[in-house]
Amino acid sequence: MTSPTLPHITVVGAGLAGSEAALAAARLGVQVTLHEMRPLKMTPAHRSGGFAELVCSNSLGGEGLLQSKGLLQAEMRSVGSAVLESADAHKLPAGNALAVERESFSAQVTAAVRSHPNIRVIGEELRELPAGIAVIATGPLTSADLAADLVRLTGGEQLAFYDAAAPVIAFESIDMNVAFRAGRYDQSADYLNCPMNKEQYEVFYTALEAARSHTPHDWEKLEFFEGCMPIEEIARRGPDTPRYGPMKPRGLTDPRTGRWPYAVAQLRQEDQEGRMWSLVGFQTGLKWGDQRAVVGLIPGLENAEIVRYGVMHRNTYLNAPRVLNAALQLKADPSKLVAGVLAGTEGYLESAATGWLAGTNAARLALGLEVIVPPPASMLGGLTRYLESANPEGFQPMNVNWALVPELPAPAPGPSGKLRKLGKREKRPLLFRRGLEAFMAWAEGAGLEVVRPAPLPDTELETASV
Repeated sequence: MTSPTLPHITVVGAGLAGSEAALAAARLGVQVTLHEMRPLKMTPAHRSGGFAELVCSNSLGGEGLLQSKGLLQAEMRSVGSAVLESADAHKLPAGNALAVERESFSAQVTAAVRSHPNIRVIGEELRELPAGIAVIATGPLTSADLAADLVRLTGGEQLAFYDAAAPVIAFESIDMNVAFRAGRYDQSADYLNCPMNKEQYEVFYTALEAARSHTPHDWEKLEFFEGCMPIEEIARRGPDTPRYGPMKPRGLTDPRTGRWPYAVAQLRQEDQEGRMWSLVGFQTGLKWGDQRAVVGLIPGLENAEIVRYGVMHRNTYLNAPRVLNAALQLKADPSKLVAGVLAGTEGYLESAATGWLAGTNAARLALGLEVIVPPPASMLGGLTRYLESANPEGFQPMNVNWALVPELPAPAPGPSGKLRKLGKREKRPLLFRRGLEAFMAWAEGAGLEVVRPAPLPDTELETASV
């Protein structure tokens, strides 16, 4: 039961962004009313009424000092992120990626939200923006009425793109006499690899090119996000495009031949027991019959049992540079904040991180404090500044990446007087340390509780995730 004497905010949506926003605000001593329409009204992508449900991938991105998402994970851990706490508790083996067991991950976040004394959950659909201070975190499948009210307020442009999920295969139906466990360049053995020779690939490609996919209505503008491009769209760009994308064979030695295959389809573990595996990079909107036929042409998956077919759904997001500032407030009404995919981010981790910032700033507004924006050197600060300052023409959702943070100062000349350019493996750990330290110092300066990690090692030679 929440206290009526506390300052109050509203959060709409209980995905990763909304759950993180509600908990961030509640921890700061603010009363939160959280509205979630599921399971009363479901979306085309969700399957449950659980909070923070993962519907496309179980990965929160690459880990470690070389990874941009690794820095964002570290920033979130330092401020007590509920999403990262649950992710760490339900982690699955996935090489250098932070993958989680979906159901237990969602269950822990749901329990944290529902049990917090400052949060009241209301299971209903909001058809218009709430009064007062509010975080709108309704995700890429925002209901039509609420979306229309949001556009009415902003007077801004609302865009749509298609997001696709990959098929999930039952492990027992995979032919392990063909598929082999390996990571690129022997980095890990967390992936299953289905190798193809040239003839097999050409048969597969021909079938993929001819397969039937969803045809959008005239009112559905086709705007694919490059980071989640359906495999059939990749194939339409040319017969070799998949081999240089999700089916690239580099660094994967087939133990039967001792050589790299002509192409390879990788599978990643989906559940804790390893009973289900998803095709990496095979997001698809193919009709289910055609999808089954195409998957069956992959060596090792001839008899594959597809336990969840790939699906495609219409996603919605705001043109962030036109309607948001770096604190994630709507320019048309600063008492309303937006987080997650609706704010123009792409990725579960980014949704959670912007949810934390929006919830923190909503609570600060309710407490009579100024809103805050993380420093530019931090990954979250780089992302939110990008959302504010990107070119609004053709704007698409953004993942975190190293290009979002400032470059390091030029190194001092060596003994010969020449400047030595740092490689990625030297530079990125420095960017990681600089960003995390800047973020934690900023958070402490803002009066937030910070948990500092153990000292980072002087050197850490990690490779990029598969």
